[in-house]
Amino acid sequence: MKSVAMLVVACAAVTTAMAQPAKQGPVQHPMAAQGTPPSVTVCIGCHGAKGEGMSAFPRLAGTGQAYLLAQLDAFANSDRKNPVMQPIAQSLKPAERQALALYFSQLPSPLVASDPAQPSPTDTGAWLATRGRWADQVPACAQCHGPGGSGVGGQFPPLAGLPAAYIAEQLQAWKAGSRPPGPLALMAGVAKKLSDAEISAVAAYYEKISASAQTSLPKAVPGVPGAAVTPGALNPAAPAQTKGSP
Repeated sequence: MKSVAMLVVACAAVTTAMAQPAKQGPVQHPMAAQGTPPSVTVCIGCHGAKGEGMSAFPRLAGTGQAYLLAQLDAFANSDRKNPVMQPIAQSLKPAERQALALYFSQLPSPLVASDPAQPSPTDTGAWLATRGRWADQVPACAQCHGPGGSGVGGQFPPLAGLPAAYIAEQLQAWKAGSRPPGPLALMAGVAKKLSDAEISAVAAYYEKISASAQTSLPKAVPGVPGAAVTPGALNPAAPAQTKGSP
């Protein structure tokens, strides 16, 4: 149980730090300050005019600036592999990648989602997303990514409504060690403890919850991330966190 507690503390420490507002606002790159960056045309063909995502291409709108920039940089230096994104990122100057990350992070998310209050243990995707599997040191996805996969802070992106194939592909990449592990290597550690069936279930869960969110929840408030979730709220056996820790 000591190792489980350490994982909880690490997860909470990272998400709390990322969710805190910066003492100084994000640096406004000159390109972004003028409005839409010229290089945004490279992105909207696949990710949508408002960063809403299209088909198998993930949503960018409302995703943290630090996360987006880290992914663009990873594609540019080939730490993250993708035959479409690598040449695009490599064609962009560092200042252009910075401006794009800032631009898409400031676009409002198209939805707000929520998790079921009482997921069934037989619903593998919902259970892992909201409760995790603490016996194997697998925290709930919601503890880092917020309730309903709404995203937390600048480093933990929203998951709600992302294509299931995309989510599964990323989890498999972390599992295989072919994608940078991210903050404290949390994602690589979690993915390696999930079976292929569990990966598919979690991916399907986050893809489908957006449909109910659009019909039963209030409209998204631009710039307001999902509320933090404490481990105790998701798993009564988990160590309690300080107030405000996700």
